Amino acid sequence: MAVTLKDVATLAGVSPSTVSRVCKDHPSISRETKEKVRKAIETLGYEPTFQAADVEPKNKTIGIILPPSPKESFENAFHLEIIRGVSQFCNQHNYMSTIITGQDDTEILNVIRNLVKSEQIDGFIITYSKQNDPIVDYLYSEGLLYVVIGKVYHFVNQTIYVDNDNVLATQEATEYLLNLGHRNIAYLGSDSNFMFSSDRKSGYQLALINNGISIDPDNIIELPFIPEEDTKAVYNLLNRENRPTAILVSDDIFAVALERVCIEMGLSIPKDLSIISFNNSLFARLTSPRLTSIDINSVQLGIEAASQVINHIENPNLLATKIIVPHKLIERHSCAKLK
Repeated sequence: MAVTLKDVATLAGVSPSTVSRVCKDHPSISRETKEKVRKAIETLGYEPTFQAADVEPKNKTIGIILPPSPKESFENAFHLEIIRGVSQFCNQHNYMSTIITGQDDTEILNVIRNLVKSEQIDGFIITYSKQNDPIVDYLYSEGLLYVVIGKVYHFVNQTIYVDNDNVLATQEATEYLLNLGHRNIAYLGSDSNFMFSSDRKSGYQLALINNGISIDPDNIIELPFIPEEDTKAVYNLLNRENRPTAILVSDDIFAVALERVCIEMGLSIPKDLSIISFNNSLFARLTSPRLTSIDINSVQLGIEAASQVINHIENPNLLATKIIVPHKLIERHSCAKLK
């Protein structure tokens, strides 16, 4: 009985579509997976029925994977800046790019599987990093080429990633507030399931500990999404008798929501509350007062991610690369010395 492509896939522990792409020497497949599949082909004596030269795609395409959400991804300027950076680099190097997103992981996975099956994508850029991500698990298990923007949670040595030093950046932001005389500093961030938020909370806590300040759990608020109507946790924080005098916020868009709550409560920024945030997005420059913010160079993150994925497409034997993009604190008018 003739050996089939499915037989090779079973022995190699990958999908039939991955075996097909290896047979065509497709650049989206990692070196390790190609070696594993080729070993299975040799062991079973499988003979492909087509030549790689006949199926080389004319236009290479990069898939930009946004985090699953009904709408938040398109409202957050960070992701738009990432897309701008990726698109800019792809355009300069004659690569196409396409956006991949959905309301949940399942929807995104279905899109990715269809693109992989139809061989329309040469590599992926994941614009976020979170714990226990089924999308990363799928891309890794299939040996597909991908770059993560953010600190990697799984498969660290085998994953190409581009990131900021979020722990250091948040330490510096917290110490900035400490140098202004603040000691009762709160933290408002997104779900720690996302690696950037986890690191930013860790940097905040580390800065307090290094300055002999005990961590108050009640001063830490983590929300799974951008607060619009339900800001009860923020109200409760600011209504406390021992209200914090400063808040470090993990994202400008969260800081805008915080400013709205302050206005509703009659609190003046920075007289009653100092605020420092992250991303240095358009939101930081349009608020009143304008936000002091950590610029993480979002466009550069996108450029570096695109550079890495294209470099690995064109040089498939490269080892996984780790790139750290520098950050910078931009001082504006939302922070003041404690009187």
